[in-house]
Amino acid sequence: MKMIMIWFCLLMCIIAKGSSLKVMNYDCRNTTSYTPNSTYKANLDSLLSNLHSNATRDNGFYHATVGGSRRSNDTVHGLFLCRGDVSTDDCRSCIGEARIKILELCTNETTAIVWYDNCLLRYSETSMLGILDQSTWYEMSNPKNETEVPNQFMELVGNMFDQIITPVSSGSDKKFAVLQTNFSVESIFLFETVYVLGQCTPDLSTVDCQICFRNAINELPYCCYGALGARAVYPSCSVRYELYAFYNVSAVASPPPRPPIHPPSPPLLPSVLPNSTTSKDAGNRGKSSAKVIAASVVSVTGILLFVSCFCFFKMKRAKKSIYRVKKTTSGMTEIPIEESVQYDFGTIQAITNYFSPDNKIGEGGCSSVYKGRFPNGQEVAVKRLSRSSRQGAVEFKNEVALVAKLLHRNLVKLLGFCLQGEEKILVYEFVPNKSLDYFLFDPEKKRLLNWSTRFKIIVGIARGLLYLHEDSRLKIIHRDLKASNVLLDGDMNSKISDFGLARVFMTDQTQGNTDRVIGTYGYMSPEYVKHGLFSVKSDVFSFGVILLEIITGKRNNSLSMKSTGAKDLLSYAWKHWREDRPLEMVDQSLRGLYSRDEVIQCINVGLLCVQEDVDERPTMANVVLMLNSFSVTRRTPSNPPAFFNAGIERIWVGETVVDQSMNEVSISDLYPR
Repeated sequence: MKMIMIWFCLLMCIIAKGSSLKVMNYDCRNTTSYTPNSTYKANLDSLLSNLHSNATRDNGFYHATVGGSRRSNDTVHGLFLCRGDVSTDDCRSCIGEARIKILELCTNETTAIVWYDNCLLRYSETSMLGILDQSTWYEMSNPKNETEVPNQFMELVGNMFDQIITPVSSGSDKKFAVLQTNFSVESIFLFETVYVLGQCTPDLSTVDCQICFRNAINELPYCCYGALGARAVYPSCSVRYELYAFYNVSAVASPPPRPPIHPPSPPLLPSVLPNSTTSKDAGNRGKSSAKVIAASVVSVTGILLFVSCFCFFKMKRAKKSIYRVKKTTSGMTEIPIEESVQYDFGTIQAITNYFSPDNKIGEGGCSSVYKGRFPNGQEVAVKRLSRSSRQGAVEFKNEVALVAKLLHRNLVKLLGFCLQGEEKILVYEFVPNKSLDYFLFDPEKKRLLNWSTRFKIIVGIARGLLYLHEDSRLKIIHRDLKASNVLLDGDMNSKISDFGLARVFMTDQTQGNTDRVIGTYGYMSPEYVKHGLFSVKSDVFSFGVILLEIITGKRNNSLSMKSTGAKDLLSYAWKHWREDRPLEMVDQSLRGLYSRDEVIQCINVGLLCVQEDVDERPTMANVVLMLNSFSVTRRTPSNPPAFFNAGIERIWVGETVVDQSMNEVSISDLYPR
């Protein structure tokens, strides 16, 4: 028993020790370098000395610049930040060590940062004051337990971080806060108190601090779910939680803890399924020696049990954490959401800078789209459905259920979603070149679309529709295909987006109908507009309209065509085709630089697609075949297309006149293929 006690105490000392003068991490950007005898090196030495001499400041933070002009190549900027609870003497000691170590670790680099437990020190050739920096980070966690850490524990940690975000971000002198809360769960025996800490550099604004803080918190589930202690650290902020007092409790005041949560509130951290959990830093609670000496036989038995379990779990192989896979159908749809990740609302707020107007990249009738950026640098498009939209809930059910299952290079990929209260949010891959209409209908930007690019876009849309109609696991009718719903990636590949109005058919189903018609006038097929009937041929009609728009560079209801005597784009194209002068309708911005055979083939395909008779329209399989093989015997359109009056702003549905902007849609049950 004595040997076990000695081994246990030694273990606790090893776990809890962690010298504050040990380098935790560092980063050398390696962008540019300086020579040993350069002016930059002399300025850097002066800067580091200046920082060290100011390391006794009460707020533990200082920024300095050494050199001539702020834009000079020889100017060097630097700062240090000490943890909010350390004394001025410990802060100075840490900075003194860091000023030496950073030059050893980052030899001749003009930008560098080094982290210690008690402080960080950084310098750069560019200013960093007041700038949110999440360009690099590191994470650390205690070894995990092979037994499952209860979800309530992680929920408690998330709630504690949620409580300190306001005192951290709103602090003026120090953006620093800590909190400790008692917690007791049967499977986490011996532990009683959870300690959390958060800190931002004081030069950050309140909003930037909150963004950094949220992003740091949301890193923890990906690296450290189940760990009984972990940290995530950026240049601009850091968060940490442990089951022992890792900070100087007497030096800081904690916000008053909330009462125990029963049942637990939704966690701040994204839901993750713990396949591996761990218990290692069990003894790091910092029990005083007096308590150890006065421990009863029961306490000794508990310690013995802990040591035995520790050794046993240490020998088992750790498993990796994975995202929680949602397979519920509660109120969503009959198709389970199997392949997308659910994000918490705090994460979405952080990556979009709290839905900043500067991040908005698009807006529709019932949604807004924002550009977001995760801490790892991944850019995403965040579609936030309007709370007031009657259509929002239906759109959300459809897009999540459908798009999560669609994997094709010509379809926008859904990365995840958020469903929290009235918030319905979809997270897509970010497609940098906006939508097709952004280029096609702009007099200057359309010149960036040469014929080879336009033809690639046409073929991409066709392949995406073919996948939806025939090759995906579900037979899907898009119902709202238009130029603004075709996005372009960095290589100008087309990607079909916005599945809010999509319908799923059974394998042998060929047609559906609805008593509520909604869509974009000019792209909707005549049978859908007049009778509410839709099928794969409805999408074929919309594709034909887009194809003719790409060739002519004109909108389907462009007023500029009225001087030719045509009512709309379709009659304009038909007029040129019947008069055997199809090339005269080609967009003048191409300046004649195109393949004559490809253009004529495309016009032919486009006019076939917009035939009024549904049976006269080709399938998308036939369309792709005709576009990819000009030797294929092609059928020419024998009848004029379905003509529309471009000035009409209302459409007929059965016996009822319906406003074009009506914000409703009928969605029936979805069936697997």
